[in-house]
Amino acid sequence: MIKLTVMYPNTEDLKFNKKYYTTEHSQLLSELLGDAVKSSDINVGLTGATPDQPAPYLIIANLTFESLASFQQSFGANAEKILADLPNFTNVNPVVQISEVL
Repeated sequence: MIKLTVMYPNTEDLKFNKKYYTTEHSQLLSELLGDAVKSSDINVGLTGATPDQPAPYLIIANLTFESLASFQQSFGANAEKILADLPNFTNVNPVVQISEVL
């Protein structure tokens, strides 16, 4: 299994529309990636290591795919459309990591 993790840094000038992200952007991903996505979740940062520290990331989203090939075929073919939607909900560039799930 392969996991795509997309993390949105919790910067001072961050603008992030959670409602758009959880409805419109999530729906776009569902339509474009379809059955290639085996599971997904959205995590909203509350605090850092201690309650008085801000969360380093406001949002961390995970999408799981059967294989790297499945990810590349589905996401790669639609990357331009997916990335074009980012300005509709945020002003920061996400940090992206692709991992093997053990």
